[in-house]
Amino acid sequence: MYAIVEIAGQQFKVVKDQRLYVHRLKDNEGAKISFDKVLLIDNDGKVNVGAPVVTGASVSAKVLEHLKGDKVLVFKKKRRKGYQKENGHRQYLTQILIEGISEKGAAKKAEAKAEITEEAPVKKAAAPKAEAAAPKAAAPKAKKVTKTEE
Repeated sequence: MYAIVEIAGQQFKVVKDQRLYVHRLKDNEGAKISFDKVLLIDNDGKVNVGAPVVTGASVSAKVLEHLKGDKVLVFKKKRRKGYQKENGHRQYLTQILIEGISEKGAAKKAEAKAEITEEAPVKKAAAPKAEAAAPKAAAPKAKKVTKTEE
């Protein structure tokens, strides 16, 4: 079983017990987190594709550590001009462990929200029938003036 989930703006294919490096998350080390933006779930050949997300599905994970990635060097040079520029960058990352993939984990929350919105509809006050039945007086149409009549 695997899932495609959106974590910190990027999409990842995740499997249970997989270690994954993602962009820095705000959660503390050792915290358990859940991702609800599950785009696809494959359960032994039975594929469930969301539009855009699979309703009720979630991926649970645990934050292992916060760290910095390898240094990436950017070197710019223009030949015969004497221009050289070197720049470095280290990305802030979070290592997470995927603990489980749930197809129907958040379905209860979605149903609870649906029940709240299905309250009795507000009845509109009926308009008096006398006003609706009375025809409105038509405004007189303006006469078109041509150049010959001026």
